[in-house]
Amino acid sequence: MSFHSQGSHTSQISMKMFRNNRNRVVQALKDTKKIKNEESTFVILQGGTDDAFGFYDTDTNQTAFRQESYFQYLFGVSEPDFFGAIRVSDGHTILFAPRLDKEYEVWMGPIASTDQVKARYEVDEAFYVDELVQVLSDKKTSLLLTLSSINSDSGKLYSPPTFPGIEKFPQDADILYPVIAECRVIKSAEEIEVLRYVAKVSSDAHKKVMKMPFTKEKHYEYQAEAVFLAHTYYVGGCRHCSYTCICGVGNNSAILHYGHAAAPNNREIKDGDMCLFDMGANYFGYCADITCSYPANGKFTDDQKLVYNAVLEANLAVQREAKEGVNWVDMHLLANRVMLEKLKEGNLLKGDVDDMINVGLNYVFQPHGLGHLIGLDVHDVGGYLPNCPQKPVQPGPNKLRFARDLKAGMYVTIEPGCYFIEPLLKKAYNNPQQARFLVKENLDRFWNFGGVRIEDDVLITKHGVENFAVVPRTVEEIEAWMAENDEVPYVPYKD
Repeated sequence: MSFHSQGSHTSQISMKMFRNNRNRVVQALKDTKKIKNEESTFVILQGGTDDAFGFYDTDTNQTAFRQESYFQYLFGVSEPDFFGAIRVSDGHTILFAPRLDKEYEVWMGPIASTDQVKARYEVDEAFYVDELVQVLSDKKTSLLLTLSSINSDSGKLYSPPTFPGIEKFPQDADILYPVIAECRVIKSAEEIEVLRYVAKVSSDAHKKVMKMPFTKEKHYEYQAEAVFLAHTYYVGGCRHCSYTCICGVGNNSAILHYGHAAAPNNREIKDGDMCLFDMGANYFGYCADITCSYPANGKFTDDQKLVYNAVLEANLAVQREAKEGVNWVDMHLLANRVMLEKLKEGNLLKGDVDDMINVGLNYVFQPHGLGHLIGLDVHDVGGYLPNCPQKPVQPGPNKLRFARDLKAGMYVTIEPGCYFIEPLLKKAYNNPQQARFLVKENLDRFWNFGGVRIEDDVLITKHGVENFAVVPRTVEEIEAWMAENDEVPYVPYKD
């Protein structure tokens, strides 16, 4: 098991999980047959930094420190400004801690010794960062494997480590990245248990939000966010959220990444609004990403039921078909096809569904991909590695964050959606190829509908999927849950 007891509250993660991660990467590096002198070759990674003066020109931090994901994957270190090294021949692991001034103790508490660092993180050796060059020299290092890559989602560069004296050692920035990224794609048994835990915490938090009396008294979107965050921290011990909470109601539910600084979850929730709440907790770096959609008053109208069931059927169709060997692009198109067929049955569309997809009408109603890999990053690495299929060009699939065949051990979101986004609908109305499929007299009543997204976090197996999101999903389940008057208490999980 990856958990061990921490009193009566929640669970900490065993360092065994990170040791196993290191062993997986070391073995995968050996399997490449690209390293000549394994006994003198070291992987070297730089952890995240914490600039106390980085919050503009003040001496405060904006948020609690969160470790860089690759460093977290290999070492599980919770503090900033560390370096880590792993010998490829045997996985011998060394951590290098910052040498902190004695004044640190006055303000921040006791300083861990290198022996304490070694014991806490269960590594073979620990030194200070200013000893890094000497230690690597003493170990006759012939090659440093550094990590350098461009994130295929953000486009941002992961820069190799830098420290005074690194130029003394030969370096390779090409070998490590595809190996460690692919290791992160397939989750270990220990990682799966952590992901199951954070999905459970997030699911329960969503269920607590659903109990809020949105229309019985005045509420705002940010209050739904606050209830979610309070539950995940108080009950689940999740200090971090995986991303900025998306709490859109009414028209805001059609804004795909709502909740940002220019639209900060601040609209009043009104009777008749459709809510789209996309929120996920983060535990020791591991993410959940769950979206629930439902009417604020707890009772679906016929139109809300039509759109919701179209999205739900798309989600369930993928869950029935997804398994090892199935192509993710095919799953995206399956979800699109099912949803468009349901909208056609509801007299919002007309004509042949495949013809609709051929002219990109699927993109009009769902302008994002079906889902993404998830793990230490909410949009996890490994989508478009050098040996993977590259991004499709077809409208709709071209928004996918990966286009691979599924493998057992992958952890992905399934999140079809249907949105009535004014600029996309207007463009479709003015496009003869697309407009011929639109039943305008019926679609016109949906201009202020917003949108629906149903997002689950699922583990891919050889024969299907295991869904870690446990929330009311059918119309009947949602209405029954929201109609119950009992409160969901803030009771911390017990070991």
